[in-house]
Amino acid sequence: MENVSAIFAGLVFALFGGALLVWTGVRVWCGEPVAQGVSRIASVALAGAAGAVALALGGYCLTRL
Repeated sequence: MENVSAIFAGLVFALFGGALLVWTGVRVWCGEPVAQGVSRIASVALAGAAGAVALALGGYCLTRL
């Protein structure tokens, strides 16, 4: 039962982290702002860090089966 929860959590974290990194990259590449009213560098750094942490948590959950 705990394996199913770990797989689900790992997949959710990995999908969210990957999607956030792709979305941030596309926004930067197109020259559009990542967040309104925030410094461009700060918003890219924060979104990138959040995506990387979520991706790492997903990997951690999936390797602990």
